Amino acid sequence: MKSVSDIEETRRQVLAMRRDGHTVGLVLTMGALHIGHRSLIDAARKRCHRVVVSIFVNPTQFAPGEDCDRYPRTIEADLAVCRESGVDLVFVPSVEQMYAADAATTVHVDRLTEGLCGAHRLGHFDGVTTVVTKLFNIVPAHMAFFGEKDYQQLKTVQRMVLDLNLPIQIVPCPTVREPDGLAVSSRNSYLTPSQRRQALSLYRALRNAVDAFAAGQRDARQLTEQAAGEIRGAGPVEIDYVSVVDAETLEPLEIVDAPARICVAARIGRCRLIDNLPLASSK
Repeated sequence: MKSVSDIEETRRQVLAMRRDGHTVGLVLTMGALHIGHRSLIDAARKRCHRVVVSIFVNPTQFAPGEDCDRYPRTIEADLAVCRESGVDLVFVPSVEQMYAADAATTVHVDRLTEGLCGAHRLGHFDGVTTVVTKLFNIVPAHMAFFGEKDYQQLKTVQRMVLDLNLPIQIVPCPTVREPDGLAVSSRNSYLTPSQRRQALSLYRALRNAVDAFAAGQRDARQLTEQAAGEIRGAGPVEIDYVSVVDAETLEPLEIVDAPARICVAARIGRCRLIDNLPLASSK
């Protein structure tokens, strides 16, 4: 495994892989690698001859007052995970390499970024789409692997790739969960033991909403109010949203008559958690 910080050297290494006839898979991370990242790497290894992982805590996707400065940075442990997982190349750039002091370009995706997390983390998705575009240009991979836990991010990146005719395939991967159902996240390390138990209310509320849907409930307001009530009943929490949205457009639904997702974002202590589950079409 090679670890490279230089942009041009990274591009040269990946282009050499392609010239040798290898399919290249890319996993974008901000470090603090966990079993969710391992699952993306495993998916990439199954589909591709070579796997590249980027590790970069992107400052432009953090809104003012968010946790950029205290976001976990565990580079030595992350490199060990990559090595153990069979990664071929790790790209570890600095902020100065990724962003010129006078940078003047931002990539923006309309509509998909307006609701859900976009309404509560202003500028977040512009930071995501800008850095993802840059990384796709630096690492000219055939495929990039994204988890469904960050569902709005996944759909936004898919739309960006389609609209900009970027020559890369986006591969969605299932959310990875702890044995008790909590969605795996680097930010889970912020939770105290009691908060960790409370956080299970998010998955439990989503599962109950899915069960209610399966039993015939199609009123999105009923589904979201029931889920929000269950989350609030578990302990002190600040809910950003519980929403049922169209699975493709992310537009809020009143009646679930198309493939949909029920999505939640909530703050327990200093930890902001997100999760979602699919609601199959009633047709």
